[in-house]
Amino acid sequence: MGDHRLKLIAPRLHHFMLVARFGSVRRAAQALDVAPSSVSRMLSQLEADLGAPLFERVRQRLELTSAGEMLLYHARASQSELTRACAEIADLSGGARGAVAIAVIESAARGLLPDALAEFWRKHPAVAVEVKVESSQQSIERVADGECDLALAFDARPPRSARRLASAALSLGVLSLPRSRFARHASLRLSDLAGELVVASDPSLLASIALDEALARAGVELTRRASTNSIGLMVDLARRGHGLAIQTRLGVEPEIATGALAFTPLRDPQLRARELILISRPAKDISEAALHLGKLIGQRLERLSVAEAA
Repeated sequence: MGDHRLKLIAPRLHHFMLVARFGSVRRAAQALDVAPSSVSRMLSQLEADLGAPLFERVRQRLELTSAGEMLLYHARASQSELTRACAEIADLSGGARGAVAIAVIESAARGLLPDALAEFWRKHPAVAVEVKVESSQQSIERVADGECDLALAFDARPPRSARRLASAALSLGVLSLPRSRFARHASLRLSDLAGELVVASDPSLLASIALDEALARAGVELTRRASTNSIGLMVDLARRGHGLAIQTRLGVEPEIATGALAFTPLRDPQLRARELILISRPAKDISEAALHLGKLIGQRLERLSVAEAA
């Protein structure tokens, strides 16, 4: 369980750290499930007690002042020590109790994580796992901020404080109905998709940015029937024949295995493979149980790499 859940982190400090992460009182309030006025009040009280402003508005975002940066640095250091204490207390009984927090992208939550958790609980049946489904950047930030022990993300740069545990390069491909003409090919190029109806990732997903840049370089235009940040919805719409989905095979393994969808890799010089990375907080700051879960996920990333190369 996180130290803020245990009330080891003062509520005002926790509110401050969330506003610093999101750059927005409104988004911090959404994460806390409280009214924005409550967050604003907490910040005002904290600033009054410290005698210094902690944020300044730059365009549409709240940025830390020098005082805010100093407070955030020491708050994160304190949080790290408290989280380490929680992990060590959990390990007093051999890691049989406690909790592990992991932030993952949706495709990993659908495809890779369930099997890893099933194996993890055979050794740690009493350890609770808190899974946060986030964007790649948000997942990385969860580890940087000390809120999560582990993170799985695409094409993200790990923070200096984190450890890179494993990675896998995964090709983008076309998800289509098995009877479609695309399913008959061993691989495709972007030009093969010109004018086709596509269920696309929205700009909040890094895959959308990479694909748009590759399409622009290749001079190919697609017809976007829908865009979404939900991998589950993209897969469902592709299964119903409403358009092609362009994704990696991660999270779509069951549909591919049962023949509900066909996956055809995109082999195009304009398109690079996506890198799925697993990071963790420093080993001294997390429990033996968290290290074990990281090891199990890392093993699955290695298998993904082998399957991709085959």
